[in-house]
Amino acid sequence: MALKATIYKATVNVADLDRNRFLDSSLTLARHPSETQERMMLRLLAWIKYADERLEFTRGLSAEDEPEIWRKNDHLGIDLWVELGLPEERRVKKACSQSAEVALFTYNSRAAEIWWQQNQNRLSQFKNLSIWYLDDAQLAKLSEFGTRTMNLQATIQDGAIWLSDSENNLEIHFTAWQQQ
Repeated sequence: MALKATIYKATVNVADLDRNRFLDSSLTLARHPSETQERMMLRLLAWIKYADERLEFTRGLSAEDEPEIWRKNDHLGIDLWVELGLPEERRVKKACSQSAEVALFTYNSRAAEIWWQQNQNRLSQFKNLSIWYLDDAQLAKLSEFGTRTMNLQATIQDGAIWLSDSENNLEIHFTAWQQQ
């Protein structure tokens, strides 16, 4: 018998001062049985970083031909493709050829640093690719926000994300390994 995804609900208030965007949104995240709490919360944080009323979660781990998150335009083209993890170069190439902008969020310090050393030169050819790294300590603190029902406030300024709920406050800084 196949295990079912666990559903999480998040009400998110985003004040992105860097892009002058303000958004209140109710999100539903389906956490695949093989997905860790940290990865799911990083997926939510990626959504917050690029918050937009057209930004949506896809089938993620259940669909190999889709990103984790995307923003489509009126012509059903992909304006933003968001990936998580340490993908193979061919997947990054596919994303960069199908989307105007690609954002890759890496994590897992030891594996990510090795992956970056091995792929940095090849990935630098993709001019529409941004690669963001979140270290293990920040990711562990972020995962503490993960409850089945979340009410989050996020303020983005000068690249930093201040995230809070009724009990926790966290300042998050991604390391930009590559920016478009």
